[in-house]
Amino acid sequence: MGDLAIIDLTPDTIADYGVCGYKNHKHVELKRKIDWFGRYYAKGLRIKIFFSQKDGYQGMLEYIPGRYAHRPVDADGYMFIHCIFVGFNNEFKGKGHASSLIEACIEEAKNARMLGVAVVTRKGPFMAKRDIFVKKGFAPVDSAEPDFELLAYKFDPAAENPRFKKTMTQNRERYAEGLTILRSAQCPYSEKNVAAIMETARKKYGLDPVLVELESAEAVQDAPCAFGTFCILYNGEVISHHPISNTRFENIMNKIRK
Repeated sequence: MGDLAIIDLTPDTIADYGVCGYKNHKHVELKRKIDWFGRYYAKGLRIKIFFSQKDGYQGMLEYIPGRYAHRPVDADGYMFIHCIFVGFNNEFKGKGHASSLIEACIEEAKNARMLGVAVVTRKGPFMAKRDIFVKKGFAPVDSAEPDFELLAYKFDPAAENPRFKKTMTQNRERYAEGLTILRSAQCPYSEKNVAAIMETARKKYGLDPVLVELESAEAVQDAPCAFGTFCILYNGEVISHHPISNTRFENIMNKIRK
């Protein structure tokens, strides 16, 4: 791989490399993510990064044993991939590097005698599309609105499939009034935008928004939408399944409140 390497981050080294594109230690998002990583590392959370000596951090794969998955899924016994990305620089895209990261995860799951590897994909933003996983042998086993799909690479075809939690829609009843934002430190792309959204909700729409911090895997698995680690609900309806900008929030609210 020349100057390229796959590096396993640890709680002692994650701050040196950064995560999810963040390396500036002043970013609240990075601190939250590093603290979260430290809490779950002992439970099997791993982050592999794709690193170039010349160009630095160029991709990552994050995964964890399924019982601690930060998605609303039942996936105990599987290794569960949270997210994957390769190619902050275009020259690293389409070269098979993402495939190498997935293969490393599959091999680790086999060595741990797990049932297989699972991942949530979607057609929309903020999550990997299904194509790369299907090419590696993953198959769809469940789906959730509006465009989420749960895929599994099973080592034993007879093993029970992972599945989305059946309580997602029912759980929205908890947030039947007003504006509620749910988030977890697993996804760091929320700090700045959430603060702006909450201010806009108060000043422009006269709302009193509630921010719910999902502090554990159990809390995320009990979330009301398939993304799990981020969700915005208005009067019990999901208006965003992933982190959004303040401008996007305004566009959504203007349509709702015509």
